[in-house]
Amino acid sequence: MKALVYDGVETLGYRDVAKAMQNEGEHLIRIEASGICGSDMHAYLGHDNRRPAPLILGHEAAGVIEGGPEAGRRVTINPLVTCRRCKACTTGRENLCAERQIISMPPREGAFAQYVAMPGSNLVTVPDGVALAKAALAEPLAVSWHAVRLALEALHPEMERSALVLGGGAIGLAAALALHAMGVEEVTILEPNDNRRGFLADRCGQAVTHEGKRPASIVIDAVGYAATRATASRLAMPGGVIAHVGLGEGAGGLDIRRMTLQEISFIGTYTYTARDFRDTVQAIFDGRLGALDWFETRALSEGAQAFRDLRAGAVAAPKIVLDPWS
Repeated sequence: MKALVYDGVETLGYRDVAKAMQNEGEHLIRIEASGICGSDMHAYLGHDNRRPAPLILGHEAAGVIEGGPEAGRRVTINPLVTCRRCKACTTGRENLCAERQIISMPPREGAFAQYVAMPGSNLVTVPDGVALAKAALAEPLAVSWHAVRLALEALHPEMERSALVLGGGAIGLAAALALHAMGVEEVTILEPNDNRRGFLADRCGQAVTHEGKRPASIVIDAVGYAATRATASRLAMPGGVIAHVGLGEGAGGLDIRRMTLQEISFIGTYTYTARDFRDTVQAIFDGRLGALDWFETRALSEGAQAFRDLRAGAVAAPKIVLDPWS
C-alpha cells in the first residue's frame, strides 16, 4: 500500500509499505480521508518523542471496511484504543486508560496510508448522506467537544456563559462550534494569522479578533504555548475556567497568583471519552456543528508539501485532509 512516512525532522516520504494487517477482532479499513493534526506537525518538527521515525502518522480518518461480513460499511475511526478493563475504562474515562494506544504512535501505525486496522469497537457507522471527508473531522471535533463539556461542567451555574478560544486552527474552530452547540452564544476566537482570521470570519461565520482584550468566563487554549497560557490567565474572569487542550510546549505562562486569588479553575484535557466521540459524531450527523466545509483536500502523494505549507503558515483553512487514492 502507499503511505506517507515520517522519516525524520521535517522529512516525509511517500512510498510503498507493507499493507496493514488486522489482528483478531479488528477490521481492515480502506482509508478515504485522513486529516493533518497539530500533533502530526509536532512530530514532523521533531517535538514529540512519542512519535519516533520512521512512522506512519495520521489519526483523524474515515473509510470503508474491506473484507469480512461487514465489507462496505462506511465508518469514522476513534483512534484511541484502550484496554476496556481498567477502572478508567469501566467508568467512562477511557482517555485516562494506562494502556491506551493511539494510531500514529508505536506500536500502531497511523492513517496517512491507504489502509489501517482497527478494533470494531473503535468504528462508528457513517450514513450514506455524510461525506467521509467530513466524517474524518470527528476526531478533532471530539477533542474540543470533550474540552468544552469539561469546562461547562466546572463553571459555576450562576456565572455568565461567554467564551474566548485561543487559536483558530481545527481544534480552536471545533471548540467554538462545540460551545455554540452546547448553548454558549458569546464566543470569540483569538487568531493572529490574517489569512486564517479572514477565513474563519468569512467562510465559517465566527467572531474573530487579533488581540485579546475582553475577559470571558471560559477560555479554551487550543494552542498550548507559554504566550497563550499567559493570555488565558489574564483574560479568564474571576471564578472562570481555563480548559487547556493545546500541546505546543510544556511550561511557562500561567499566572498562578492571579488564578489562586481569583479562584480560576484550570483543566488540562486530553483526547475524549468513547461517549464524547459518539456524541460528537451524532452532532455531525445532526448538523449541530455546521456545514463542516472548512477543510482543504489534497492528495496523500502531496502530503509532504502540505506539511511544508502548514509549517510556513501559508494555509488559510483550519484543516487539510489527505486523500490516499489520488
